[in-house]
Amino acid sequence: MRHLVRGRKLGRTKAHRKATMQALCVALVREKRIQTTVAKAKELRRYIEPLVTRAKVDSQHNRRLVFGELQDKLATQELFDTIGPKVGDRPGGYTRVLKTGFRGGDAAEMALIELIDFNESEDSTSAKPKRSRRSRRGGGSSAAAKEATAAPEAKKDEVAEESASDAAVEAVEQAEVEVVEEAAETVAEEVVEEPSDDQATSSEATEATTDEADTTEATDPKSSVEEATAAQEVAEETTEATDDATPEASAEESDDASEEKKDA
Repeated sequence: MRHLVRGRKLGRTKAHRKATMQALCVALVREKRIQTTVAKAKELRRYIEPLVTRAKVDSQHNRRLVFGELQDKLATQELFDTIGPKVGDRPGGYTRVLKTGFRGGDAAEMALIELIDFNESEDSTSAKPKRSRRSRRGGGSSAAAKEATAAPEAKKDEVAEESASDAAVEAVEQAEVEVVEEAAETVAEEVVEEPSDDQATSSEATEATTDEADTTEATDPKSSVEEATAAQEVAEETTEATDDATPEASAEESDDASEEKKDA
């Protein structure tokens, strides 16, 4: 039986066990939190906590003793410069072991070991909310009634804040829409004004053409009448010339015929 046998052998020889604890101490000093098996985590507390206690007093003697255990200059410096001053007011109990379940391969029980002063978030999350003690007197009922009335009021305030924020958002959106509509209207007016100028110029051109047409129509009848009279006069002259030419031609032909007969 293992009566009064201290420590855990961890399936290792003395030298192997010492090297394992040394490596785990250096890792914990550097990272402030490591994951290992529950047995190693519990055994590691026996090695690391005396070193942290020595780191509270920064002296050359303590530094040499700690370096003799860790065999790491950077870990020794971190322990004396950072960890020692921060845990100076804590009287022991510098580490915390949190079980995390079982390992997938060999089902070994795993745990997180961490320095308490460097992982304060766990303290705030693990702190249980305080419960109000209920009593049969009226004080407990009145407190519960106050809480019950305070909750709807808080909800009303939240609803009012949400409605106010929604109204502000809607007002901003409406203002943006109005600005966009005004810009669109101005652009449309500009577009409409430009064709109106073109239409004015085109109407002026059409009016000018109509005026010219009217003037030409006003002058055309006279010119047409004059042309008609001139053409009629030319036709009469030609007819008279032909009438005058036909008797003379017939007389000449008769004279020629009589001369030919005489000759014959």
